[in-house]
Amino acid sequence: MNMPRFNMNWIYGLVILSLIVLYISTGNEKSSVRTETSYSDFKVMVMKGYAEKIVVNKNTGTLQMYVKGEHIRDVFHQGVDKTGKNPSVTVAIGSADQVEQFINKAREEQKFTGKYAYDNTKDNDFFGSLLMNILFFGGIIFVWMFLMRRMGGGGGGMMGPGSIFNVGKSKAQMYEKGGELGITFKDVAGQAGAKQEMQEIVDFLKNPQKYTELGGKIPKGALLVGPPGTGKTLLAKAVAGEAGVPFFSMSGSDFVEMFVGVGASRVRDLFEKAKTKAPCIIFIDEIDAVGRARSKNPAMGGNDERENTLNALLTEMDGFGTNSGIITLAATNRADMLDSALMRAGRFDRQIHVDLPDLTERREIFVVHLKPLKLDESLDIDFLARQTPGFSGADIANVCNEAALIAARHNSEKVGKQDFLDAVDRIIGGLEKKTKVMTEAEKKSIAIHEAGHATISWFTEFANPLVKVSIVPRGRALGAAWYLPEERVLQTKEAMLDEMCSLLGGRAAEELFIGHISTGAMNDLERTTKQAYGMVAYAGMSDKLPNLCYYNQQEYSFQKPYSETTAKLMDEEVLKMVNEQYARAKQILSEHKEGHAQLAQLLVDREVIFADDVEKIFGKRPWQSRADELLEAQMRADAERMAEERAKELGLLPENTEASKNQETPEGTEDSAESEKSGKDQ
Repeated sequence: MNMPRFNMNWIYGLVILSLIVLYISTGNEKSSVRTETSYSDFKVMVMKGYAEKIVVNKNTGTLQMYVKGEHIRDVFHQGVDKTGKNPSVTVAIGSADQVEQFINKAREEQKFTGKYAYDNTKDNDFFGSLLMNILFFGGIIFVWMFLMRRMGGGGGGMMGPGSIFNVGKSKAQMYEKGGELGITFKDVAGQAGAKQEMQEIVDFLKNPQKYTELGGKIPKGALLVGPPGTGKTLLAKAVAGEAGVPFFSMSGSDFVEMFVGVGASRVRDLFEKAKTKAPCIIFIDEIDAVGRARSKNPAMGGNDERENTLNALLTEMDGFGTNSGIITLAATNRADMLDSALMRAGRFDRQIHVDLPDLTERREIFVVHLKPLKLDESLDIDFLARQTPGFSGADIANVCNEAALIAARHNSEKVGKQDFLDAVDRIIGGLEKKTKVMTEAEKKSIAIHEAGHATISWFTEFANPLVKVSIVPRGRALGAAWYLPEERVLQTKEAMLDEMCSLLGGRAAEELFIGHISTGAMNDLERTTKQAYGMVAYAGMSDKLPNLCYYNQQEYSFQKPYSETTAKLMDEEVLKMVNEQYARAKQILSEHKEGHAQLAQLLVDREVIFADDVEKIFGKRPWQSRADELLEAQMRADAERMAEERAKELGLLPENTEASKNQETPEGTEDSAESEKSGKDQ
C-alpha cells in the first residue's frame, strides 16, 4: 500500500490541536451564564422548585444556586444555547445558618430536593481558569521551543549545540588528535618547498623549547596561497597528522550568519576552545570569505557584519591578549583580496605558496593516484607527467579516475596508455561529438582553420610544439589543436608575439584560402586581444608606452590609473600589434600554401593528425637546432631511468629484467594529448 511517509510535523499539529480543543471545551464549561440576584428573589425561586444545587461559600459570603434545565428560560429568559449547560445565580448572604434554616424548611415542604454543600475556597473559578490558561500557553511555548531546537539542527536538548540559543557558538570540527585524520606528509606528493616550511611548524609544535631557549617565538600563523586544486587543505591536514595535536577545522563561510554579531561571537568562541586545548592548530579554509579587504570609503560601506567578524579575528590572532600555543593556518586562492592587517607579520607570519606542480612533482602525484588502479605493464608514468603541463593535483586525480572509467567502458582488464590520453582529451576539450552533423563545406572550412594554426606554430621559433590537430567536435569547439607548452618561468616579447601569430593563423587561413571569414576564430581573437592588452598595459612591451605598468590592485578603485589620452594610445598600440601579427601569419601561410593545403586535406580524410604527419609534409622544424636535439635526448634518457624506478616502486616491472631496462620510452610528441588550455595556464 502506498501509505504516506511519517512526518514529525503530524505530531506537532496533533499536540497543538489537542490543546486548542481542550481550551475551547473547558472555556465552554466555564462560560455558562452567571447572574446576581437578591436574597428575597432567591427564596422565591427555591420555593418555586427552580434550584438544582446550592453551594454556600462562607469565606466570600455568597451562595451559588444552579438552576434546573427545565426552568432556565423562566429564570434567565434565554434558551440553553445562550446560557450554557450550568447557568447559576449568585446571591449575597448575611448568615450561613439563616440560609441553612431556610433550606431545611424548603426540604420539609418538598420544594428543594437537590444537593446542599459548602465551598471554603476563596475563588475556585478564578484559580481553575488561571491554571488552564497557564497549561494552554505553556504547552504552546514548549512546542515552539521544540520546533526552534529542531530548526537549529537538534542535538543536546534545548541548550544543545544545535539549538537556536547557541547560534553564536563556533561550528569548528575538532579532532582531538591530528592523527585521527590519517593524513601525513607521505600522502602529499610534490610541493617539496611547501612541505619543508610546514615541517618547521610541526617541529615548533613537537619541541617548542628548542626554539624558545634561543629567544625565538613560535610563529602565530601561516597562510597557504595557491591556485585551486594544488593541495592546500591536504597540507594543513598533514601538519595536524604529523604534529599529533588537536586540530580545529572550519570554513570561512561558517562565520557568516543572518544574525548580527554571530560571526564575531563564533570567532571568540573558536579561540576560547582552542586555548583549552593548546598547543593546537586552527585551520580556516577559504579565509577570503571573512578576510576580504575593508572599504576605505565609509560612504560606500560594505558588509558591517563581515567587517566586525574580521575585526574579531584580527584581535584574537594578535590583540591585547595572548594566544600562546595556538597556530592558525589558513588557505586561499585569492591572497590579493585579503586585508593588509590580516597579512602582516604577527598574525600570518608566513605566506607559503603552493604552486602548480612541475614535471617531477606531477610524476610523484601520478604515483600516488595510480596505486589503486590496475595498470598495463607498458604504461610509462613519466610520459603521463609530460602530457599534463599546467595540471594541478586535483586535475591529475581526475585524469586517473577518467582513465579507469574509460577502460571499464571499453571492457578492458587493465588501464592502458590510450585510456589516459583519451582521459586528458576528455578533461581538456570535452566529450567527442562524432554524431554532430556537418556539411562538407563546414568540415573543409574547419580543416583549413586548424591547419592554419598548425602551419604557423610549425614555422615560428617560440611557438609551443604541436602535438596533434583534430576536427572532431568536442564540447563547444568544432576543432582543436593540441600543444605541449614549454614550462618557462619567464616569457619574452618574441615568444608572446609568436603565440599571438599562431592564434591568428586560423582566421588568416580562412581569409586567404576560403575568401571569407567566420565566427570560428572568436576564442582565438579573445585570447589574442587579452594578451596584447596585457603586453601593452602591464608588461610595458609596446613601442610608444615602454617600461610602464598600469596594473591596479586596489579593490575599491573607481578610477583608471591612466588618462583618456593614454587609454587611446593603448588601443592604438594593441590594434597595431595584432594587425602586424595577422599580416605576418598571412605571409607565412602564403609561403607554405601547398603544404597547408596537403595538411588540410589530410585532416578532412583522417579527422585527427599528429606531429609526425606535419613533419612528413613540412620537414623538421627549422628552429630545432643540434643543441635542442641533444637536450631532448638527455631528457629522454632521464625520463626512461625515472620511469623504470617508478614502475618498480609500483610493482609493474620485475627487479632485474633486461627487457625492462632496454624498453624504449614513447616520444613525448607522439600519440599524445594536450590542449591550448595548458598554454593558457602558462
